[in-house]
Amino acid sequence: MSTEAPAIGFHDLTLGYDRHPAVHHVSGAVGRGELLALVGPNGAGKSTLLKGIMGEVKPLGGVIDLHGLSRRDIAYLPQQIDIDRSFPISVFDSVGLGLWREIGIFGGFDAQRKRAMAGALAGLGLLDLAHRAIGSLSGGQLQRVLFARLMLQDARLILLDEPFRAIDTQTVADLMTLIARWHGEGRTIIAALHDIEQVRAHFAKTLILAREVVAWGETRKVLSPANLAKARALLEAFDTHAEICARGEERERQPA
Repeated sequence: MSTEAPAIGFHDLTLGYDRHPAVHHVSGAVGRGELLALVGPNGAGKSTLLKGIMGEVKPLGGVIDLHGLSRRDIAYLPQQIDIDRSFPISVFDSVGLGLWREIGIFGGFDAQRKRAMAGALAGLGLLDLAHRAIGSLSGGQLQRVLFARLMLQDARLILLDEPFRAIDTQTVADLMTLIARWHGEGRTIIAALHDIEQVRAHFAKTLILAREVVAWGETRKVLSPANLAKARALLEAFDTHAEICARGEERERQPA
């Protein structure tokens, strides 16, 4: 957990679906301007936590405190499997969706905005593909498009769900360079990742999640074999049909 001024606070947070917790009793804070890796086995609740911050999943208990940030201050990159690649839209227009909060769903692109869109495409090596349909792109090309869209959102808080999964090595390097630049600009970034060595190389802070917090702090301390094994064991033992537990209420009832 961070000792910096907080960008996000979790207070005994439980998130889930149909009253069944997917992430439960999370407490802690993400520091403003922090670059945080979110790590855990498949099904650990990483995507659910990011969607909770976005407001797409409502708390079953506890609170998410955005410390003055509005949802307009948040940019979110979903996993590629959640992107409809059959939708008939060009690369240029797809990048322009990063401006929708500014111009509205039916707003047009004036000359200044078109220059910004072209600049984002050029910065990620996509300008020659501007008029291609997104359905014709490789996985790495599509991820560059999605990052170009994030650039236009110009958000203070950036949430990335498995941004490097199934893409080529050069694209990973280029996107990591962009993430480092955003971090240098003081933006708060949380990235759900599965490559542990990548986390060790680039992320100073890590949160290990296995439906609950296993460890949270400096990456060099948190990413221990014992913590990673504990995360796997916790997830294997988790009852996906469990009801919301009252751990927080029980703590409050205990005598001091």
